[in-house]
Amino acid sequence: PPSRYSEMAAAEGLYTSSTYWGVDEQTVIDILTRRSYEQRREIAFEYERIAKKELVVALKGALSGSLETLMLGLMKSTVQYDASELKASMKGLGTDEEALIELVCSRNNEELAEIKRVYKDMFKKDLEKDIAGDTSGDFAKLLLALTKRDDPSNVVDYEKIDDDARSLYEAGVKRKGTDVTTWITIMSKRSVPHLQKVFERYKSYSPYDMKESIRKEVKGDLEKSFLTLVECFENRQLYFANRLFEAMKTKSAKEKVVTRIMVSRCEVDLMRIRTEFKRQHKRSLYQTIAEHTKGDYQKALLSLCGGDD
Repeated sequence: PPSRYSEMAAAEGLYTSSTYWGVDEQTVIDILTRRSYEQRREIAFEYERIAKKELVVALKGALSGSLETLMLGLMKSTVQYDASELKASMKGLGTDEEALIELVCSRNNEELAEIKRVYKDMFKKDLEKDIAGDTSGDFAKLLLALTKRDDPSNVVDYEKIDDDARSLYEAGVKRKGTDVTTWITIMSKRSVPHLQKVFERYKSYSPYDMKESIRKEVKGDLEKSFLTLVECFENRQLYFANRLFEAMKTKSAKEKVVTRIMVSRCEVDLMRIRTEFKRQHKRSLYQTIAEHTKGDYQKALLSLCGGDD
């Protein structure tokens, strides 16, 4: 919870902590990770008034490495952050397909519609055009079909559940090869509650559930994308919990992934992700972060995490 200081006092605190005798990272962490984006924006506004320079510029000068990336991420709204992460995933020579898949396949229709609008504002380009220029084949088709979804409905079309389940089966497991277009159409044009029922029904046609079928039928980026979709349709918070768990399985954490999920979900559903994490992995997200990260970056993540479960 925000401490008792007003935004003005917080801005003063930031100013003094980064002006004299080097930077007091702890103060910066305390002030920025324990507030909402709206409060951080107010603080940035006050900071600029006092310091005569932008807080983001000051942070860039004062911090470095993963801590800097995390803090600069927190200075964007959720949707600005998602848009800039998408841009970064397609920048330069290689594409960061993992990030691209996570960002497109785990966001719901409303989030994607917002992201597209903000992406255009920020980069003067269409998200769709950038994705089309950066990906190819069925992978591109799937991502583009998903970014075109703009219907936030929760309609379950009971007439269609059985047809959809059978179509998914006949387009994949039942035949030789996969009719990927049918899969893309059904998974991008139906509501989440509808698809949940379709995947249940699917089991009465196929000897494998939807996820096993995906693993058998497609490979590479397409496989990852379909799996992400199905996992998010079934339980989005569990998907993020598992992503965090995987990113912190080795001795040194995949900091990019951890930062991206913590920053992009901290104002959305981090509490529920924490709950799923504990339920699934029998230890808290807090403990896991404490074990697999270090230094000021760790302090900032733990503060953002908000508590042990």
